[in-house]
Amino acid sequence: MPNFFDAIAGASKGVSDKAKNASEVNNLKRKILYEEERIVEVFADIGKKYYKNPDEDPAVLRALCDDIDTRRRRIKKMRFELNSIRGYKICPKCDAEVNEKFQFCGVCGARLPDDDDEDVSSLETNDYYTESDSFFNADTIKNY
Repeated sequence: MPNFFDAIAGASKGVSDKAKNASEVNNLKRKILYEEERIVEVFADIGKKYYKNPDEDPAVLRALCDDIDTRRRRIKKMRFELNSIRGYKICPKCDAEVNEKFQFCGVCGARLPDDDDEDVSSLETNDYYTESDSFFNADTIKNY
């Protein structure tokens, strides 16, 4: 009878792991949405400050822009974590979904970023500002 109990224990562990992954995915999605909403608010703050005073101290506007960049880096790192939970990476060159076990893209041959790489937290000119509002999307489309 030990095989029967081992099978039940294994099945319950699998269900528990899936529930944990689903919880982590939902938590990351919620955090990403929060950061995206905050970015939209900061953009509005920049616009209001500039509208009220076009000669505003550039340091004030720069601080808001730095806040946006920090939030964009957080979003990029969270998307990387989200993809890792799902078991894949996104190629930085061709946007292909590649199994997380691989170090290079099977489509274009580009090196895939690791969690410790600067690629994961650096910003590119074509990064999304937000996921939910197409007005703020960059020119190219990236999956997460």
